[in-house]
Amino acid sequence: MRHKRIVVVSDTPLYKDKDSFFGFGPVVRELEFIDDLFEEIIWIGFNREDKKGDLSMLQIQSPRIKVVLLNRVGGKGIASILKIVVNYPIMFFTILKYVVNSKIIHTRAPSHPAMIGVVLSFFFRSKIWWHKYAGNWAQENPPFSYGAQRWLFKKAKHTNVTVNGFWPDQESHCHSFENPCLTVEDIEIGKAVAEKKDFAGDFVFTFAGRLEDEKGVARIIEALGTVTLERIRKVHFIGDGPKRALYEQQASFLKDKVSFHGFLSKDAVHAVLAESHFFLLPSTASEGFPKVIAEAACYGAIPLVSDVGSISHYVNDQNGYVWFKKGKVSYSEVLEKALSSPVKELQEKSLNVLDLGKKFTFMDYVEKLNTFILNN
Repeated sequence: MRHKRIVVVSDTPLYKDKDSFFGFGPVVRELEFIDDLFEEIIWIGFNREDKKGDLSMLQIQSPRIKVVLLNRVGGKGIASILKIVVNYPIMFFTILKYVVNSKIIHTRAPSHPAMIGVVLSFFFRSKIWWHKYAGNWAQENPPFSYGAQRWLFKKAKHTNVTVNGFWPDQESHCHSFENPCLTVEDIEIGKAVAEKKDFAGDFVFTFAGRLEDEKGVARIIEALGTVTLERIRKVHFIGDGPKRALYEQQASFLKDKVSFHGFLSKDAVHAVLAESHFFLLPSTASEGFPKVIAEAACYGAIPLVSDVGSISHYVNDQNGYVWFKKGKVSYSEVLEKALSSPVKELQEKSLNVLDLGKKFTFMDYVEKLNTFILNN
């Protein structure tokens, strides 16, 4: 069944270049995969011309996707707060205009536009509302705006809320969804790669994400400093951030064995993951479930990750290594445990983690979308 229209309310980076629109790659791929379900997709997001040339951005190819640009807001400080206050009425009435004329509305939170969407949902209860909360659903002390949105989502029982992970006492209108990032072809290619992966020699390590302390970059560099260079073939850092130059200096002991790539296209990221033995993400940020863990798992890259958000719902002793951020064991010790594990055990974990990747396919996503949201 094809539905007439869905309105997507987000703070996702978007920009126009000549006659084409570009958006954040993972979301572009997600919406283009489900565009067959709708005659039209109205995508509301933040105008981010500063993202021109950023390899994480992707040209929108689907003629069904129509882009509506909002002024970007956010940040801290008096100037940022004043900009938020000034722009809220503009965002509100822009979003309201499309909500009134649409049956299905999808918000992507945490974000300011999503906050407006969830408030409007209480006044338009007859519509189909699908709120996606990408943050840590169980975070104990979230930032105020995150906590406020989560509280509203729990109260919005007339809507459908999709969250990362599986939580005790999860409300019946809150559905556990895996964020899609893989095709069936990716799974087949990844399986063939993983089956040939050799854990008997030196290793390739990869991190992908924002280059910042919260994501664990400094922690990774510190841990790698305890490993003999003979055991390291290559270390890849994919992503960017204000502290990149500092991290490059701190990792200089790795010499030509480390590469800071900046942002890469999906194909380039997958090429790096295909050669990787371990995927490193000792994050302490407000994570739901970073989908790059699933992308790495698709190629049999063993995750060495933190227990933030719902990560430990998917990664365990059978398919990886979990660092407990409030535990007594350091991330360096977790890394050492992994590197001292028998070759057979590492190969088994590499093959076991393929099942994690299979949970994050676009096909499974569409099936859940039809079951719990669109035809519910």
